[in-house]
Amino acid sequence: MDESMFKNLFVSLVWPHSEYANQVCCPYKERDIAAVEAVQRRATKMVPGLRTLTYSERLKKLGLPTLTYRRSRGNVIETFKIITGVYDEGVSEGLFVRQTELVTRGHNKGIFVQRTRLNIRKYTFSNRVVNNWNKLPEDVVNAKSVVDFERKLDRVWKNQEQKYDFEALIVNIRLDHSDH
Repeated sequence: MDESMFKNLFVSLVWPHSEYANQVCCPYKERDIAAVEAVQRRATKMVPGLRTLTYSERLKKLGLPTLTYRRSRGNVIETFKIITGVYDEGVSEGLFVRQTELVTRGHNKGIFVQRTRLNIRKYTFSNRVVNNWNKLPEDVVNAKSVVDFERKLDRVWKNQEQKYDFEALIVNIRLDHSDH
């Protein structure tokens, strides 16, 4: 099995299972995140010639991001769909608390972290996505379509450490005008 064959098989057969319902049921404990990531870590060792490389090196060589990065990206894309009304508003009503006052920093589609009484509530979709969403540049969150949003998001997040290191956090870097 060569790298291309592995990537095609893994992306089409394994990713859908590992990403099913991520927005609803997403691991938040370190041990659970590591356990989910272990599936991809173990699988990448099956590619001839890559076994001796570190997990990050294998991912870079195969052009595969970590599953943690894929979850973060998927969460932000779902947030875009909810906020821009791609989904029926009756279903997603009240999911986010939107910023209503004049914004001097960030963008005009900011959301608040909802206060929680229970610890488990702070790891729900509507809370865990807030920081990554609010740090996005205004031109990204004001994209004209989902595909446009994904393209702009990928450009902004192209050098994220989390792409190849599942323990890293997403750090949003502002684009300068030469990157557009």
